Amino acid sequence: MSLKIGIVGLPNVGKSTLFNALTRSKQADAQNYPFCTIEPNIGIVEVPDDRLRKLSEVSKSLKTIPTVIEFVDIAGLVKGASQGEGLGNKFLSHIREVDAIVQVVRAFSDENVIHVHNKVDPKNDVSILNLELILADLETVAKRLKTVRQANKGAGAKETADQLPILERLYIHLEGEKPARRLELTSEEREIIHDLHLLTIKPVMYVINVDEAVKESIQTVVEEGAPHIYVSARLEAELADLSPEEAKEYMKSLGITESGLDKIIKTGYKLLDLVTFLTSGEPETRAWTVTQGTKGPEAAGVIHTDFIKGYIKAEVTNWQDFVALGGWTGVKEKGKMRLEGKDYLVTDGDVVYFHIA
Repeated sequence: MSLKIGIVGLPNVGKSTLFNALTRSKQADAQNYPFCTIEPNIGIVEVPDDRLRKLSEVSKSLKTIPTVIEFVDIAGLVKGASQGEGLGNKFLSHIREVDAIVQVVRAFSDENVIHVHNKVDPKNDVSILNLELILADLETVAKRLKTVRQANKGAGAKETADQLPILERLYIHLEGEKPARRLELTSEEREIIHDLHLLTIKPVMYVINVDEAVKESIQTVVEEGAPHIYVSARLEAELADLSPEEAKEYMKSLGITESGLDKIIKTGYKLLDLVTFLTSGEPETRAWTVTQGTKGPEAAGVIHTDFIKGYIKAEVTNWQDFVALGGWTGVKEKGKMRLEGKDYLVTDGDVVYFHIA
Protein backbone atom coordinates (compact mmCIF):
# COMPACT_ATOMS: atom_id res chain seq x y z
CA MET A 1 0.00 0.00 0.00
CA SER A 2 1.38 3.39 -1.01
CA LEU A 3 0.55 6.45 1.08
CA LYS A 4 -0.48 9.54 -0.88
CA ILE A 5 -0.07 12.89 0.90
CA GLY A 6 -1.24 16.19 -0.58
CA ILE A 7 0.72 19.35 0.24
CA VAL A 8 -1.67 22.31 0.34
CA GLY A 9 -1.69 25.92 1.48
CA LEU A 10 -2.22 29.48 0.37
CA PRO A 11 0.06 30.82 -2.39
CA ASN A 12 3.67 31.68 -1.42
CA VAL A 13 3.76 29.79 1.89
CA GLY A 14 6.67 27.55 0.85
CA LYS A 15 4.76 24.49 -0.44
CA SER A 16 6.83 23.97 -3.56
CA THR A 17 10.10 24.69 -1.75
CA LEU A 18 9.16 22.05 0.84
CA PHE A 19 8.04 19.60 -1.87
CA ASN A 20 11.36 19.99 -3.71
CA ALA A 21 13.25 19.43 -0.45
CA LEU A 22 11.22 16.36 0.54
CA THR A 23 11.59 14.78 -2.89
CA ARG A 24 15.17 16.04 -3.38
CA SER A 25 14.13 17.43 -6.75
CA LYS A 26 13.64 20.72 -8.56
CA GLN A 27 10.48 19.67 -10.36
CA ALA A 28 8.11 22.04 -8.54
CA ASP A 29 8.31 25.67 -9.65
CA ALA A 30 8.92 27.78 -6.52
CA GLN A 31 8.46 31.34 -7.79
CA ASN A 32 7.34 34.43 -5.91
CA TYR A 33 3.81 34.73 -7.30
CA PRO A 34 0.46 32.96 -6.82
CA PHE A 35 -0.32 29.86 -8.90
CA CYS A 36 3.27 29.07 -9.94
CA THR A 37 2.09 25.48 -9.37
CA ILE A 38 -0.87 24.72 -11.66
CA GLU A 39 -0.85 21.00 -12.35
CA PRO A 40 0.14 19.04 -9.25
CA ASN A 41 3.74 17.87 -9.02
CA ILE A 42 4.12 14.28 -7.84
CA GLY A 43 7.19 12.90 -6.09
CA ILE A 44 7.85 9.37 -4.83
CA VAL A 45 9.91 9.37 -1.64
CA GLU A 46 11.55 6.38 0.03
CA VAL A 47 10.60 6.06 3.69
CA PRO A 48 13.79 6.22 5.79
CA ASP A 49 14.03 3.03 7.88
CA ASP A 50 17.38 2.02 9.38
CA ARG A 51 15.96 -1.41 10.27
CA LEU A 52 16.13 -2.38 6.60
CA ARG A 53 19.89 -1.91 6.38
CA LYS A 54 20.48 -4.00 9.50
CA LEU A 55 18.20 -6.82 8.32
CA SER A 56 19.77 -6.76 4.87
CA GLU A 57 23.27 -7.12 6.32
CA VAL A 58 22.21 -10.14 8.39
CA SER A 59 20.46 -11.85 5.46
CA LYS A 60 23.16 -10.79 2.96
CA SER A 61 20.28 -9.62 0.74
CA LEU A 62 20.93 -8.85 -2.91
CA LYS A 63 18.33 -6.05 -2.83
CA THR A 64 16.96 -3.72 -0.16
CA ILE A 65 13.58 -2.18 -0.95
CA PRO A 66 12.01 0.48 1.29
CA THR A 67 8.35 1.40 1.30
CA VAL A 68 7.46 4.73 -0.33
CA ILE A 69 5.24 7.77 0.12
CA GLU A 70 3.78 9.74 -2.77
CA PHE A 71 3.81 13.51 -2.19
CA VAL A 72 1.52 15.68 -4.31
CA ASP A 73 2.24 19.43 -4.49
CA ILE A 74 -1.17 21.01 -5.13
CA ALA A 75 -1.73 24.55 -6.45
CA GLY A 76 -2.13 27.32 -3.86
CA LEU A 77 -5.68 28.06 -2.79
CA VAL A 78 -7.20 31.54 -2.49
CA LYS A 79 -10.30 32.89 -0.80
CA GLY A 80 -13.35 31.96 -2.90
CA ALA A 81 -11.86 28.70 -4.19
CA SER A 82 -15.07 26.84 -3.27
CA GLN A 83 -16.83 29.13 -5.75
CA GLY A 84 -14.20 28.57 -8.42
CA GLU A 85 -11.88 31.51 -7.64
CA GLY A 86 -8.24 31.13 -8.70
CA LEU A 87 -7.71 27.46 -9.51
CA GLY A 88 -10.46 26.51 -7.09
CA ASN A 89 -12.25 23.60 -8.74
CA LYS A 90 -9.04 21.99 -9.99
CA PHE A 91 -7.40 22.48 -6.57
CA LEU A 92 -10.33 20.84 -4.77
CA SER A 93 -10.49 17.86 -7.14
CA HIS A 94 -6.79 17.15 -6.56
CA ILE A 95 -7.27 17.12 -2.78
CA ARG A 96 -10.02 14.49 -3.10
CA GLU A 97 -7.46 12.01 -4.45
CA VAL A 98 -5.05 12.01 -1.47
CA ASP A 99 -5.08 9.97 1.76
CA ALA A 100 -3.97 12.77 4.07
CA ILE A 101 -3.30 16.49 3.89
CA VAL A 102 -0.18 18.40 4.84
CA GLN A 103 -1.25 22.01 5.19
CA VAL A 104 1.78 24.30 4.97
CA VAL A 105 1.34 27.47 7.01
CA ARG A 106 3.57 30.51 6.65
CA ALA A 107 5.20 31.75 9.87
CA PHE A 108 8.40 33.12 8.31
CA SER A 109 9.07 36.78 7.61
CA ASP A 110 10.54 37.76 4.25
CA GLU A 111 9.62 41.06 2.61
CA ASN A 112 10.90 39.69 -0.70
CA VAL A 113 8.23 36.94 -0.70
CA ILE A 114 4.77 38.36 -1.26
CA HIS A 115 2.07 37.27 1.18
CA VAL A 116 -1.24 36.92 -0.62
CA HIS A 117 -2.95 38.95 2.16
CA ASN A 118 0.06 41.23 2.82
CA LYS A 119 0.33 40.02 6.44
CA VAL A 120 1.92 36.96 8.08
CA ASP A 121 -0.90 35.54 10.22
CA PRO A 122 -0.83 31.70 10.47
CA LYS A 123 -4.20 31.34 12.21
CA ASN A 124 -5.97 33.56 9.70
CA ASP A 125 -4.38 31.73 6.76
CA VAL A 126 -5.55 28.38 8.11
CA SER A 127 -9.05 29.76 8.75
CA ILE A 128 -9.31 30.90 5.12
CA LEU A 129 -8.17 27.59 3.66
CA ASN A 130 -10.25 25.44 6.01
CA LEU A 131 -13.36 27.53 5.38
CA GLU A 132 -13.01 27.02 1.63
CA LEU A 133 -12.79 23.25 2.12
CA ILE A 134 -15.79 23.31 4.48
CA LEU A 135 -17.85 25.35 1.99
CA ALA A 136 -17.01 22.87 -0.78
CA ASP A 137 -18.11 19.98 1.47
CA LEU A 138 -21.25 21.85 2.46
CA GLU A 139 -22.23 22.12 -1.20
CA THR A 140 -21.55 18.39 -1.71
CA VAL A 141 -23.67 17.42 1.31
CA ALA A 142 -26.48 19.81 0.30
CA LYS A 143 -26.74 18.17 -3.13
CA ARG A 144 -26.87 14.68 -1.60
CA LEU A 145 -29.44 15.81 0.99
CA LYS A 146 -31.70 17.12 -1.75
CA THR A 147 -31.46 13.82 -3.65
CA VAL A 148 -32.10 11.70 -0.53
CA ARG A 149 -35.08 13.79 0.60
CA GLN A 150 -36.67 13.44 -2.83
CA ALA A 151 -36.00 9.68 -2.84
CA ASN A 152 -37.55 9.32 0.61
CA LYS A 153 -40.85 10.53 -0.82
CA GLY A 154 -40.86 7.81 -3.45
CA ALA A 155 -40.86 4.03 -3.70
CA GLY A 156 -37.15 3.67 -2.87
CA ALA A 157 -37.46 5.28 0.55
CA LYS A 158 -36.08 2.25 2.43
CA GLU A 159 -32.79 2.36 0.52
CA THR A 160 -32.07 5.98 1.49
CA ALA A 161 -33.74 6.26 4.91
CA ASP A 162 -30.54 5.51 6.85
CA GLN A 163 -28.68 8.29 5.01
CA LEU A 164 -30.97 11.15 6.00
CA PRO A 165 -30.13 11.52 9.75
CA ILE A 166 -26.35 11.44 9.22
CA LEU A 167 -26.51 13.84 6.27
CA GLU A 168 -28.61 16.29 8.27
CA ARG A 169 -26.18 16.08 11.22
CA LEU A 170 -23.25 16.55 8.90
CA TYR A 171 -24.83 19.55 7.18
CA ILE A 172 -25.46 21.33 10.51
CA HIS A 173 -21.91 20.54 11.64
CA LEU A 174 -20.36 21.97 8.44
CA GLU A 175 -22.69 24.96 8.56
CA GLY A 176 -21.10 25.73 11.94
CA GLU A 177 -17.78 26.05 10.05
CA LYS A 178 -16.32 22.88 11.57
CA PRO A 179 -14.50 20.25 9.46
CA ALA A 180 -16.15 16.84 9.01
CA ARG A 181 -13.24 15.07 10.75
CA ARG A 182 -14.35 16.69 14.04
CA LEU A 183 -17.83 15.14 13.89
CA GLU A 184 -18.12 11.93 15.89
CA LEU A 185 -19.10 9.18 13.48
CA THR A 186 -19.45 5.42 13.84
CA SER A 187 -17.76 3.15 11.30
CA GLU A 188 -21.20 2.46 9.80
CA GLU A 189 -21.93 6.20 9.43
CA ARG A 190 -18.52 6.75 7.83
CA GLU A 191 -19.33 4.01 5.32
CA ILE A 192 -22.64 5.72 4.46
CA ILE A 193 -20.92 9.00 3.55
CA HIS A 194 -17.72 7.46 2.13
CA ASP A 195 -18.71 8.01 -1.50
CA LEU A 196 -19.11 11.77 -0.90
CA HIS A 197 -15.28 11.99 -0.78
CA LEU A 198 -15.43 14.90 1.66
CA LEU A 199 -12.36 17.11 1.77
CA THR A 200 -12.53 17.96 5.47
CA ILE A 201 -12.89 14.36 6.61
CA LYS A 202 -9.32 13.64 5.53
CA PRO A 203 -6.69 13.52 8.28
CA VAL A 204 -4.60 16.70 8.38
CA MET A 205 -1.27 17.75 9.82
CA TYR A 206 -0.02 21.32 9.90
CA VAL A 207 3.53 22.12 8.81
CA ILE A 208 4.43 25.52 10.22
CA ASN A 209 7.08 26.98 7.92
CA VAL A 210 9.39 29.03 10.16
CA ASP A 211 12.44 31.20 9.53
CA GLU A 212 15.14 28.95 10.97
CA ALA A 213 15.55 25.85 13.13
CA VAL A 214 12.51 25.51 15.39
CA LYS A 215 12.39 27.41 18.66
CA GLU A 216 9.75 26.68 21.30
CA SER A 217 8.88 30.37 21.51
CA ILE A 218 7.54 30.59 17.97
CA GLN A 219 5.18 27.63 18.15
CA THR A 220 1.70 28.39 16.87
CA VAL A 221 -1.24 26.00 17.21
CA VAL A 222 -3.73 26.59 14.41
CA GLU A 223 -6.18 23.72 15.07
CA GLU A 224 -6.61 22.07 18.45
CA GLY A 225 -6.13 18.31 18.40
CA ALA A 226 -4.36 18.22 15.02
CA PRO A 227 -0.62 17.41 14.81
CA HIS A 228 1.70 20.37 14.22
CA ILE A 229 5.21 20.07 12.77
CA TYR A 230 7.65 22.95 12.72
CA VAL A 231 10.15 23.10 9.86
CA SER A 232 12.10 25.64 7.86
CA ALA A 233 11.45 24.89 4.18
CA ARG A 234 14.52 26.99 3.34
CA LEU A 235 16.69 24.87 5.67
CA GLU A 236 15.17 21.65 4.29
CA ALA A 237 16.09 22.83 0.78
CA GLU A 238 19.68 23.37 1.93
CA LEU A 239 19.80 19.89 3.48
CA ALA A 240 18.45 18.36 0.25
CA ASP A 241 21.46 19.72 -1.65
CA LEU A 242 23.89 17.92 0.68
CA SER A 243 24.95 14.28 0.78
CA PRO A 244 23.28 12.25 3.58
CA GLU A 245 26.52 12.39 5.63
CA GLU A 246 26.91 16.16 5.13
CA ALA A 247 23.24 16.71 5.99
CA LYS A 248 23.63 14.78 9.26
CA GLU A 249 26.65 16.88 10.23
CA TYR A 250 24.87 20.13 9.33
CA MET A 251 21.78 19.12 11.34
CA LYS A 252 24.01 18.19 14.28
CA SER A 253 25.68 21.62 14.18
CA LEU A 254 22.23 23.24 14.33
CA GLY A 255 21.01 20.99 17.14
CA ILE A 256 18.40 19.27 14.93
CA THR A 257 17.84 15.55 15.51
CA GLU A 258 15.57 14.74 12.54
CA SER A 259 14.71 16.23 9.17
CA GLY A 260 11.36 17.64 8.13
CA LEU A 261 10.85 14.57 5.92
CA ASP A 262 11.30 12.24 8.90
CA LYS A 263 8.85 14.29 10.98
CA ILE A 264 6.21 14.35 8.25
CA ILE A 265 6.51 10.61 7.53
CA LYS A 266 6.29 9.64 11.21
CA THR A 267 3.30 11.90 11.74
CA GLY A 268 1.64 10.68 8.53
CA TYR A 269 1.94 7.04 9.61
CA LYS A 270 0.49 7.85 13.03
CA LEU A 271 -2.28 9.95 11.50
CA LEU A 272 -3.37 7.13 9.18
CA ASP A 273 -2.76 4.38 11.76
CA LEU A 274 -0.17 2.61 9.61
CA VAL A 275 2.51 0.07 10.57
CA THR A 276 5.45 -1.45 8.72
CA PHE A 277 6.25 -5.15 8.59
CA LEU A 278 9.39 -6.54 7.00
CA THR A 279 10.45 -9.54 4.93
CA SER A 280 14.08 -10.57 4.77
CA GLY A 281 16.08 -13.23 2.95
CA GLU A 282 18.94 -13.53 0.50
CA PRO A 283 16.96 -12.36 -2.56
CA GLU A 284 15.74 -9.17 -0.85
CA THR A 285 14.90 -7.33 2.36
CA ARG A 286 11.77 -5.27 2.00
CA ALA A 287 9.40 -3.01 3.97
CA TRP A 288 5.61 -3.23 3.56
CA THR A 289 2.96 -0.85 4.86
CA VAL A 290 -0.43 -1.94 6.23
CA THR A 291 -3.09 -0.46 8.51
CA GLN A 292 -2.85 -1.20 12.24
CA GLY A 293 -4.97 -4.29 12.99
CA THR A 294 -4.37 -5.96 9.61
CA LYS A 295 -4.53 -9.77 9.84
CA GLY A 296 -1.98 -12.18 8.39
CA PRO A 297 -3.82 -13.12 5.17
CA GLU A 298 -4.48 -9.47 4.25
CA ALA A 299 -0.84 -8.55 4.99
CA ALA A 300 0.30 -11.40 2.73
CA GLY A 301 -2.09 -10.01 0.11
CA VAL A 302 -0.08 -6.77 0.02
CA ILE A 303 2.80 -8.84 -1.38
CA HIS A 304 0.55 -10.65 -3.88
CA THR A 305 -3.25 -10.76 -3.96
CA ASP A 306 -3.22 -14.55 -4.55
CA PHE A 307 -1.59 -14.98 -1.13
CA ILE A 308 -4.83 -14.06 0.68
CA LYS A 309 -6.60 -17.28 -0.36
CA GLY A 310 -3.43 -19.36 -0.21
CA TYR A 311 -2.39 -18.22 3.29
CA ILE A 312 -1.58 -21.13 5.64
CA LYS A 313 0.51 -19.61 8.44
CA ALA A 314 3.27 -17.11 9.12
CA GLU A 315 6.64 -17.37 10.84
CA VAL A 316 7.08 -14.15 12.84
CA THR A 317 9.82 -12.56 14.90
CA ASN A 318 10.77 -9.08 16.09
CA TRP A 319 13.29 -7.25 13.89
CA GLN A 320 15.66 -6.68 16.83
CA ASP A 321 15.77 -10.40 17.63
CA PHE A 322 16.31 -11.15 13.94
CA VAL A 323 19.36 -8.85 13.89
CA ALA A 324 20.75 -9.87 17.29
CA LEU A 325 20.43 -13.62 16.63
CA GLY A 326 21.69 -13.63 13.06
CA GLY A 327 18.50 -14.20 11.08
CA TRP A 328 15.91 -16.96 10.80
CA THR A 329 18.20 -19.81 11.91
CA GLY A 330 19.17 -17.96 15.08
CA VAL A 331 15.63 -16.94 16.12
CA LYS A 332 14.38 -20.50 15.59
CA GLU A 333 17.21 -21.97 17.68
CA LYS A 334 16.62 -19.48 20.51
CA GLY A 335 12.85 -19.90 20.50
CA LYS A 336 12.24 -16.31 19.35
CA MET A 337 10.15 -17.29 16.33
CA ARG A 338 6.43 -17.95 16.64
CA LEU A 339 3.94 -19.52 14.24
CA GLU A 340 0.82 -17.46 13.58
CA GLY A 341 -2.47 -18.47 11.98
CA LYS A 342 -5.12 -16.48 10.13
CA ASP A 343 -6.00 -14.34 13.16
CA TYR A 344 -2.45 -12.99 13.51
CA LEU A 345 -2.43 -9.20 13.81
CA VAL A 346 0.61 -7.56 12.22
CA THR A 347 2.54 -5.14 14.44
CA ASP A 348 5.18 -2.58 13.52
CA GLY A 349 8.65 -4.11 13.22
CA ASP A 350 7.52 -7.71 12.67
CA VAL A 351 9.74 -9.75 10.36
CA VAL A 352 7.46 -12.22 8.60
CA TYR A 353 7.82 -15.29 6.41
CA PHE A 354 4.47 -16.34 4.93
CA HIS A 355 3.61 -19.96 4.12
CA ILE A 356 1.33 -20.04 1.10
CA ALA A 357 -0.47 -23.02 -0.44
